Amino acid sequence: MNNILEVKNLSTSFFTHAGEIKAVRDISFNVGAGEAIGIVGESGSGKSVTALSIMNLLPYPGRIIRGSVCFAGTELTNLKERKMQLVRGNEMGMIFQDPMTSLNPVYTVGNQIMEPLIRHQKLNRGEARNKAIEMLSLVGIPGPENRLNLYPHEFSGGMRQRVMIAMALCCKPKLLIADEPTTALDVTIQAQIIELLKDLEVNINTSIILITHDLGVVAELCNRVIVMYAGSVAEKGTTRDVFYNPRHPYTWGLLKSIPNANAEQKERLIPIDGQPPDLMHTPAGCPFCPRCAYAMQICAEDQPPLYRLGEQHRAACWLLHPSAPRVERGR
Repeated sequence: MNNILEVKNLSTSFFTHAGEIKAVRDISFNVGAGEAIGIVGESGSGKSVTALSIMNLLPYPGRIIRGSVCFAGTELTNLKERKMQLVRGNEMGMIFQDPMTSLNPVYTVGNQIMEPLIRHQKLNRGEARNKAIEMLSLVGIPGPENRLNLYPHEFSGGMRQRVMIAMALCCKPKLLIADEPTTALDVTIQAQIIELLKDLEVNINTSIILITHDLGVVAELCNRVIVMYAGSVAEKGTTRDVFYNPRHPYTWGLLKSIPNANAEQKERLIPIDGQPPDLMHTPAGCPFCPRCAYAMQICAEDQPPLYRLGEQHRAACWLLHPSAPRVERGR
């Protein structure tokens, strides 16, 4: 499978008056053409910052410190903004996490969907309007002909999210980055959006990076999973690897916090004790060490490498060292 995106040793920081916040630390992954991968982890783990780094949309005072982001053979980290604008919205689309702040309040939703179609696809206004109506209908907005002339404040939160999805998909991008795309949507619409993303992946070979807290959505849509913690990769592999043979204690904790719909009796969800580390003062060793029930002395002193566990399966945990004690998942 040819890779549409290759991210190598990416590190992103925010330079504040209080100090440097190391939001993303030395992560590497690739996305194949027509492949869907999921990036999961707690809030603050670096998922959204990774997406914004790829899109060259980091807010001030954030910037990429090192690493490479290569999209369809083009290095994006040093691309001029004018050229990057030709990539965004046309070849790369993004569904932003918060539709409240991502839509311009002074333009109708129709104008905001039509803009990339006119700019990138060179459609005239009539053609762009028809396409915008088609996209609004596609994402489940009733009466799209009338809704086209409304402003964002006239939509509910769920409707605004669907407008954002329509904007991201209108130019049929090669790569779609979806940051919590089903947030604020009811279960029925969530299922419709997941099916829409599946159709894009299959029918027009769109690659997808799905950023989410919902591991169920990842299991349904994604080929591979990246588990992030404190700005770095804790574990990555195929969906089957990570869900059925997880090897990092943090991944164990995430999976134990999922409700089991098939359980014969009610089961208490098991939270992960403690809090994520301060990214302004990252620990010398494993960032998960203070919260890990299996932590050893070396965990507090040295960052573990990504151990190779299979063809694509990797995990950064000292328990995988040949000399480490054997532990069973969930004990």
